[in-house]
Amino acid sequence: MPESKAIPCKLTKEVASRIIGYAAALEESAHMIGNHGLDEDEFRRSGLFRAAIERLRGTQAASMVEKRGFISSVLDHMQKISAIASWQFAGGGERHDYEVIHNDGAITAIEAKGCLDGNNTNIFVRPPNADHFLIWSLCQNPGANPERNAWSGIHTRLSAEIIWRKQRVDGLIIWDMLCGTVGRPCPKLSQSGRTPTWVGERLVPPPCLYLFPRTIPDPRNNPHPACWTLREQPFMIALYDAFNCDDTDMTDVRIEVERDGVELRRRTRLSVLGAVRRESPWTVLKRAAG
Repeated sequence: MPESKAIPCKLTKEVASRIIGYAAALEESAHMIGNHGLDEDEFRRSGLFRAAIERLRGTQAASMVEKRGFISSVLDHMQKISAIASWQFAGGGERHDYEVIHNDGAITAIEAKGCLDGNNTNIFVRPPNADHFLIWSLCQNPGANPERNAWSGIHTRLSAEIIWRKQRVDGLIIWDMLCGTVGRPCPKLSQSGRTPTWVGERLVPPPCLYLFPRTIPDPRNNPHPACWTLREQPFMIALYDAFNCDDTDMTDVRIEVERDGVELRRRTRLSVLGAVRRESPWTVLKRAAG
């Protein structure tokens, strides 16, 4: 894992160049696609291309089909090898998406998210019946920057929500259907020589797992809460064992808080094997400052 990184993968120059080149080619030949009946000049002035792009963006953002398919295939695989007892989709009327029943009867509730730099990351409710609560990020955009997404989600959004709303999040999984593909090469496979795992009809690399504080940070009574350990989070350890993880796949997320006059400030520190990989400065929690 590179130093000063929230996550080992990155948007490579090759992938970025391929996306830019394809986008340019698509825009150049857009007037020749479809049965719109317009000549090139009329097409350019009509705004049809931009309208179509916006529609596709909205459809892609709203679609959960691929995300649910990936999570379902992972959970089915884990149930098949007895890493978990059972699971069910809990979406719809609930504020979380999945419930996993462990072999000892404990329940892990999972909220599925997209790329973590969006406002949707802030929307979650820990269900009262959950022994453990995790967020699972699945980013469908191969052109997104994994580092920016991970750090934005963990520090800018999740840490602030945990402190402000006192909603405990026990951990975060960053892992999706693009991981390990040509659109998002996985350095765990290319640099460390580890092998992927067959899940359904796809090969998947080990997931990126983040362990959050055991308790809610509080400037007076709990300014430096300790993180969960891997063995204390049954779904995390089940993933670890089932998908060829090693300890470099585990990141401790320390969230610290302090009072500075009337302001509440927080600091987020990411560590792997005890070494700090990224740390924020003390940041004012603006929502609570007033």
